[in-house]
Amino acid sequence: MTNSKLTSLVTGGAGFIGSHVIDELLKMGHQVVVLDDLSGGFKSNVHSDAQFVLGSITNETLVKELFETHQFDYVYHLAAYAAEGLSHFIRRFNYKNNLLGSINLINASVNYDVKCFVFTSSIAVYGDAQSPMNEETAPSPVDPYGIAKFAVELDLKNAHTLFGLNSIIFRPHNVYGSRQNIGDKYRNVAGIFMNQLLKGEELTIFGDGNQSRAFTHIQDVAPHIARSIKVDAAYNQTFNIGSDHVNSVNELAASISEVMERSPSVKHLDQREEAVHAFSDHSKFQTIFNAQPVMNLKDGLQEMYSWVSQNGSKESPSFENIEIEKNLPNSWKTKK
Repeated sequence: MTNSKLTSLVTGGAGFIGSHVIDELLKMGHQVVVLDDLSGGFKSNVHSDAQFVLGSITNETLVKELFETHQFDYVYHLAAYAAEGLSHFIRRFNYKNNLLGSINLINASVNYDVKCFVFTSSIAVYGDAQSPMNEETAPSPVDPYGIAKFAVELDLKNAHTLFGLNSIIFRPHNVYGSRQNIGDKYRNVAGIFMNQLLKGEELTIFGDGNQSRAFTHIQDVAPHIARSIKVDAAYNQTFNIGSDHVNSVNELAASISEVMERSPSVKHLDQREEAVHAFSDHSKFQTIFNAQPVMNLKDGLQEMYSWVSQNGSKESPSFENIEIEKNLPNSWKTKK
């Protein structure tokens, strides 16, 4: 029995960006299979029309079985543990999940003749290069997360040269919106702030809060990732994708407080190891995709808060498998 529908695998599809990519793929008429271990996502995020498989990309046998069974046309690889700051202290976990798991997918994509491998990398590959970074900026990641992402990018380029595997690489940054896991204290600052305000807590900011980022709403990212396979000029290219409007972390905290109509106190923690200014140029993406951002920060935060207010605050569990305790920020240490 043949199936005329295109079939796509979405890894990390129970997560934030992945679940929105699934929604777009279903609109495009794709049959979607989701692989997620629910380490950071929620099954409730996954559209009911997608087939959900509980499992990890690190399980080579499972990955092979899925490719053999479904003969995927496209792979959208969004599964990652994307905590840049924490990655210094969970190096083995980081490389196993973010690099070796990705290699399982690339191997299978080559062996099963996938038409295109769409990969969400990160502007973490640029490290602390001078902003705004463009795609010609030499990558120089400053944390193991960025190192792993860049290694996958290099492997995809090699797989294209040797085996003809097409890929499209996106480097998104500071994405926020509905379905974000606000109960993760290690990443996603907009979600962290909203969760703290819902719980009546003070806002915690690393350093002086003058770090600058371009906070990007999910609707300016997910639809383009999903539909990129229809853009011939995007094949075997790398794109920065995100907002052109830059704000400090302090400004973000003030905007969220305004949207949520709260007047919190702010606690400044010791500065952690991170790029102080990190935002990118998106002219290449805007030219090839003929696209411009559609959501400003205030409207985007209002949309996110509407969703957050319906779902309530979340507890922030501590990462249980810290590999290096030395120099770990005090706020991340497990209380004994």
